[in-house]
Amino acid sequence: MKWEGNRESDNVEDRRDEGGGGGGGFGFGGRSIGIGTIVIALVGGMVFGVNPLTILNLLSGGSPSQVQQPQAPAHRPPADDRMAKFVSTVLADTEDVWTDVFTKGGASYVKPRLVLFRGATQTACGQGQSAMGPFYCPGDQKVYIDLDFYETLKNRLGAPGEFAQAYVIAHEVGHHVQNLLGISGKMDQMRGRVSKVEYNALSVKLELQADCFAGVWAYHANNARQILEGGDIAAAMNAAAKIGDDALQKSSGGAVMPESFTHGTSAQRQRWFNNGVTTGSVKACDTFSARNL
Repeated sequence: MKWEGNRESDNVEDRRDEGGGGGGGFGFGGRSIGIGTIVIALVGGMVFGVNPLTILNLLSGGSPSQVQQPQAPAHRPPADDRMAKFVSTVLADTEDVWTDVFTKGGASYVKPRLVLFRGATQTACGQGQSAMGPFYCPGDQKVYIDLDFYETLKNRLGAPGEFAQAYVIAHEVGHHVQNLLGISGKMDQMRGRVSKVEYNALSVKLELQADCFAGVWAYHANNARQILEGGDIAAAMNAAAKIGDDALQKSSGGAVMPESFTHGTSAQRQRWFNNGVTTGSVKACDTFSARNL
């Protein structure tokens, strides 16, 4: 992936020196939307040593249990931090693409912020933990990532490559786009109104749309800045396959249970990312109207 020398975003907060997010914290009262939520549920305890009750509270949208603690002032990452520079550049690229897409659609794009943290950090959705993988919080319009997740993506999930890493950021920014379009809000309104199985099915459509939006970003970014190199699309498709619900359930040694899927199968995630990257069209990402996912 060609990214070095491109513009870096100013919308990056570095909280990695906070020492685990400070004292206190609370369970998630709002829904944080993350590419790693299935990873938490299936391998979080084994890989990261996370309390299963924390995982269940997150996935069920539990209520806050403590008062949020104040945070240290946000600051930019060091200029010589290559990985921070990479995610800052990818974020800037998503800003450029989505600003243009929104402008052409007669709307204004509100840029999200990206927060780098280690261990845990406070968010408007509750206490974010590294074990969640990268996630987006609609409450503060921020994408959160512990950069150690990229080692997990490469070494434990078998999805190496810079463009696979960029796909992760673009997917979470896709959730921000959904938030701006009101799609996430409509999803949350369905919580408690439909059965768990029906809500899971809606969640799959939400996640697949974010995959498609990641593809839309890649299409326009490449057209404008020629960022793609040989093997990049294959790396993203491989990452999409490795984090499919069926693949993760198989890798955990359990049975594949479609009714529990919340992100989509490997084939579905690949298909919708491919829809976005081949068409560059937001309209091509309407998973909620699709007869077949």
